[in-house]
Amino acid sequence: MAETDKDDLISIIEENDKDATLPDTLPLLPIRDIVIFNDMLLPLFVGREKSILAVEKAVAKDGFLFLVTQKDPGIENPKPDQIYTIGTVGRILRMLKLPDGSIKTLVQGIAKARIVKYVSKKSFYLAKIEIVEESPVEEINLKIEALMRNVREHSENILALRGEMNTDVTTVLESIDDPGKLADLVASNLRLKIDESQILLELIDPVKRLEKVNDFLSREVELSSMQAKIQSDVRDEISKNQRDYFLREQVRAIHRELGESDEKSLEIEDYKKKIKNARMSNEANKESLKQLKRLDQMHPDSAEASVIRTYLDWMVDMPWSKTTRDIIDVKYAKKVLDKDHFGLNKVKDRILEYLSVRKLQPKMKGPILCFVGPPGVGKTSLGQAIASAMKRKFIRISLGGIRDEAEIRGHRRTYIGALPGRILQGLKQCGKNNPVFMMDEIDKLGSDFRGDPSSALLEALDPEQNSAFSDHYLNLPFDLSKVMFILTANLTDTIPSALLDRMEVITLSGYTEEEKKAIAQRHLVPRQIKENGLTSKTMTISPGALHQIITEYTSEAGLRNLEREIGALCRKVARKIAEGDKGPFRITKNNLQQYLGVPKYFSEMDQENSQVGLSTGLAWTQVGGEVLYVEVSLISGKGELIITGQIGDVMQESARAALSYARANLSSLGVQENIFENKDVHIHVPAGATPKDGPSAGIAMATALISVLVNRPVNKDVAMTGEITLRGRVLPIGGLKEKALGALRAGIRSVIIPEKNKKDLVEIPLNIKRKINFVPVKNMEKVLSLAFDERVMDNR
Repeated sequence: MAETDKDDLISIIEENDKDATLPDTLPLLPIRDIVIFNDMLLPLFVGREKSILAVEKAVAKDGFLFLVTQKDPGIENPKPDQIYTIGTVGRILRMLKLPDGSIKTLVQGIAKARIVKYVSKKSFYLAKIEIVEESPVEEINLKIEALMRNVREHSENILALRGEMNTDVTTVLESIDDPGKLADLVASNLRLKIDESQILLELIDPVKRLEKVNDFLSREVELSSMQAKIQSDVRDEISKNQRDYFLREQVRAIHRELGESDEKSLEIEDYKKKIKNARMSNEANKESLKQLKRLDQMHPDSAEASVIRTYLDWMVDMPWSKTTRDIIDVKYAKKVLDKDHFGLNKVKDRILEYLSVRKLQPKMKGPILCFVGPPGVGKTSLGQAIASAMKRKFIRISLGGIRDEAEIRGHRRTYIGALPGRILQGLKQCGKNNPVFMMDEIDKLGSDFRGDPSSALLEALDPEQNSAFSDHYLNLPFDLSKVMFILTANLTDTIPSALLDRMEVITLSGYTEEEKKAIAQRHLVPRQIKENGLTSKTMTISPGALHQIITEYTSEAGLRNLEREIGALCRKVARKIAEGDKGPFRITKNNLQQYLGVPKYFSEMDQENSQVGLSTGLAWTQVGGEVLYVEVSLISGKGELIITGQIGDVMQESARAALSYARANLSSLGVQENIFENKDVHIHVPAGATPKDGPSAGIAMATALISVLVNRPVNKDVAMTGEITLRGRVLPIGGLKEKALGALRAGIRSVIIPEKNKKDLVEIPLNIKRKINFVPVKNMEKVLSLAFDERVMDNR
């Protein structure tokens, strides 16, 4: 320690300090992170205000200080119960005041002591102590000698493993013949935890303390040995890697001298050729060469080199400039679309319009189409037909259930196993940058803590932005403007509005019976006959049987169940042939039940007769149009409204509006004004297990309610759809074509529709109009007159 002024440096070194009498009351200094043993000499840095006052008090008196470890080192001002009771009396040998106000002291442990009580707790802790006398070892027997020798050997082993062994340490260890002092010396130099060191300090018996030190030494020897082994292995691995690197460099130098190339050089040259042939954008080409330069400077077996190789493989395999040449023949395209799909004229016209504009303007951006319709109407197969008509590659991915944004944008390269998103994966798979790209089930995207995939699609599906689509993995812009994106959905309700705004929605409502029959004869029957190993000579299905399958064995907007039933017929026939029957087999209306069993559906209505309080509404679901029955009953009560059948909030509001309309018009209906004083209205919409919502059942609810009030049955052959207002006006609804198809499947003869939906009748096929009488209405008075009139079904 350097010499300083007397005010800053106080030396308190006295001769014969062993003979000094220890006072029984001393300033207490709580210390952290260390336990002080007897004869231990160490410097302490004191910075807490109370601790500084305690040190100054000790220096001003006789230099003695009671050093006790606090239980939690993180506590700035420990309380008495947060300090151990046994510590060490220390003597301050030197003290230096530092410029920041803290103190550096050199202390030496003198004796072990115990706190009797705290005399003062104000400015600093002043404690009354009693010296803890150790029981002397009267005789060092063989066991104690062996224990001491074992402790010395363990200590030397640990120091040797740490590289700290020297002859002075051995001399000091050998010169100590007292078990207690040996235990304290070794314990003060072991890397023990605070609670372990405190346990040793509180052991009064020197032999037991030495045994405990021996246990800790044994554990420390094992830890040090393992640590030394790990360090040795690391050094050996580093040495091996350096040796391998130098050898490889020598081999490369030898190959260069011989005019040959090694594997790494060949790999680098191969990547250079692939990067050149890929005809990337300038930005992508610059990044690829940068990563290739990094790869050339790396060890070929390093983990980072493997990541760069994978990245370069993706870069050179992406179709940066590989385009399918469009051979646009509008007449040929129409022929292909008509061959693969019956009907769907609106969709076909939109595709042919796109091809026509593409022929006149080759640089136009690809459209973003969204086919919306029930399952089985041919949305996915229509996309394949479009690709075939345009002679482009076709890619299809399913978005149903995807919740991770990285599925669209890709993972960043910092993650293990990172890959580009589904869009770029599809483009790499097809090898062209202008395919027909179909994304199925866009309405079934999810979102969670990993991000929102629908938001990630906003950039990809925006013609103004997707020319520079950025994937997290490539981290470079990629041009998607040449891709023709086609999306499919059952409903648009669950598609975010921002995403829906970027798409051109084309609705596929479903097929009529005639369309299903034509599609089955052209496509489904031949396909199922072929797939089941039959021929047109061994099996035929009559038109009457086909019509019966459509009307009595299926009830759907699409064609999936129809194809399943036809497949079931083919399997039955295949089994008969396999069992030895020769055939041929002709399926007719008369023998159809032998193959498919009893009919599952009936074309006539579920209700046999017109009933009071039962009306027929029409619903539009994700599987097409369906009939919706509304039942109303008046029961004894207090005028409350009871609604059952899993009805949503919007539909419940329609029920309340219907009730309010009825109550406001009781006198004109010829009903008593006080009828609701002791009657409750119960509205039920079967089936109870199916959730329902929407405003279009408003007039059906009002009709069923008024039917109960006036005790007149509602015509069972009349269905109705429309939203009701409190003034009795009938507002327009959506999905008229789908609802009309559902009514046709259910055998409905007349459908009451809002007056403002009259314009939508243009989109309904003529064969449906011939079978169903559509009656436009403006208000509830007209609805009631039609619903209660048995002759409305003949008023065509």
